[in-house]
Amino acid sequence: MLIFESQREARVRTLRLLVAFGVAVLLLVVLVNAALALAWGLTWSFWVPGAAYPRYFFEVNTAVTLLFVLGGWWLETSRLSSGGQALAEQMGARLVHSGDFAEQRFANIVDEMAISSGMKRPVAMVMARDEGINAFAAGWDEDDAVVAVTSGALEHLSRDELQGLVAHEFSHIREGDTRLNMRLVGMVFGLEMLFRMGQDLAEPDIREHRTLATLLGLALMGAGWLGWMAGHALQAAVSRQREFLADARSVQWTRSRDGIGGVLRKVMSQRHEGVQSRRIGSMVQHMLLVGTEEGRMAHWFDSHPSLEERVRRVYGRRMAPLPLNQA
Repeated sequence: MLIFESQREARVRTLRLLVAFGVAVLLLVVLVNAALALAWGLTWSFWVPGAAYPRYFFEVNTAVTLLFVLGGWWLETSRLSSGGQALAEQMGARLVHSGDFAEQRFANIVDEMAISSGMKRPVAMVMARDEGINAFAAGWDEDDAVVAVTSGALEHLSRDELQGLVAHEFSHIREGDTRLNMRLVGMVFGLEMLFRMGQDLAEPDIREHRTLATLLGLALMGAGWLGWMAGHALQAAVSRQREFLADARSVQWTRSRDGIGGVLRKVMSQRHEGVQSRRIGSMVQHMLLVGTEEGRMAHWFDSHPSLEERVRRVYGRRMAPLPLNQA
C-alpha cells in the first residue's frame, strides 16, 4: 500500500466531489427555475396573449431555492452544535470506566495515539450496549473531539487492532472529516426541505388557485427530489473517499497493516456470524467505522466502501475474514 499516494489521491477526489456538489446546487437552481417557468406557463402565460412572467420571477425563485438549501444547512448544523460529547451521548455512548480493564486499555491507547500524532487528546467513550465491532469520531475540532468504540470492539479486537481502529478515528479528527460530513448533511437536508415545500404547495388548504399551486408544488417536488438524490449520492461519495484516507492514515501512524486491516477482516467475519451493531440513524452513518444500514437503493448511495475493497487497499491483495476470537 502506497500510504502517501493513497492519502493524496483521496484528498484530490474529495475536492473534486465537493466541487461537484456545488455544481449540483447550481444545476438545482436552474432546474427549479425551469420547472416553475413551465408550471407558470401551463397555467397562465401560454394561454393568455401578451402575458409575461411576474417581475423578478427568476430572481425570487433563485433566492428562495438558495434560502432553503443554506437555511437547511444552518438548521441542521445548529442542531449538532452542542458538541462532540453531547452527540456521542445521543448515540448511546458514555465515558470509559477506569475500573474496567478493557475500557482502561482503550483509554490508554487514546492517550498514546494523541502523543504519537501530536494531537489533543479526545474524550474516550464506549457504546456499552453494542456488541458489533464499530467506532466513530465526533466533534467540530480537536478541542471538541470524541472517540467512541463499541463493547464488541473491546471484546473482539487485540491491542494492535484496537490501536489501528483508534488511529483511523484520529484521522477523521485530524482531517476535519466530521465537520465536513455534518456540513454536507446540512446541505442535503436543505434540498429535502425544498421537496417538502413542494409537497405543501401541491396540497393547499384553500381551493383558490389550486391548479397553479398544485403545478408549482409538483415542479418543486420534482426538482427537490432530483437535487436531493444528487446531493445524497455526492455526500456518500465524499464519505467513501474519507474512509480510504483514514485507513491509509491508520497504517501510517501505527506502521502496521494488521491493525486496521485486522479490524476490517473481523468485521467481515462478524457479518457472517450474525453479530451486528445496533441500528443508528442515517444522519450519523458517515461517522461510523462501518455502516450499519441495509437495503440501499444502489452502490453509489453507500456511505462506506465495501469491506473487501478497503481490505484490498490496505494489503494490496484480497484477504480472508478473521475469526471473532476473544481479544
